[in-house]
Amino acid sequence: MKREQLEHIIRASCAITGQSEIVIIGSQSILGQFPNAPRELLASMEADVFPRHRPDLAINIDGAIGERSIFHETFGYWAHGVGEETATLPARWRERLVPVHNENTGGGTGLCLEAHDLAASKLAAGREKDLSFVKDMLRTHVVDPRELTRRIATMPLPAEGKTLLGARLQRLSVDRTGEMLL
Repeated sequence: MKREQLEHIIRASCAITGQSEIVIIGSQSILGQFPNAPRELLASMEADVFPRHRPDLAINIDGAIGERSIFHETFGYWAHGVGEETATLPARWRERLVPVHNENTGGGTGLCLEAHDLAASKLAAGREKDLSFVKDMLRTHVVDPRELTRRIATMPLPAEGKTLLGARLQRLSVDRTGEMLL
């Protein structure tokens, strides 16, 4: 997905819901902080979104511009209306949201996760595609492992969960030959 495509999703989501702020919590939220993010971070053609003040309206987004919709068939990308609870995020993540607001968002604002918050949520999700995404974030220096470690420490998880995320981060920081990527 490209930044212009995310802006289109923001514009469409605002129009569908009548809301002026849409939160983007999936991988494509990287486009808020990094409009020209490294290519390997832009593979997904789906944006996970919900209206900031009316998350219950996310279902309307999913129905109108979700996967297999006319929107998806026409443009090749889509929005997935999700709940805020979809992602496990560090404390104070809302304070770090990165706004996307310009002519292409049609007066609406997209609020994208800050890169370290995004990486922490991907580590918590733990799927292979999420871990690969974090590894690419580390390799391209989009996130700093020290800051990511600090964010993990603030996540609403028991101590063993935080330890697991730290171990995942450590594992992702080493290449196949055993050399540190960072």
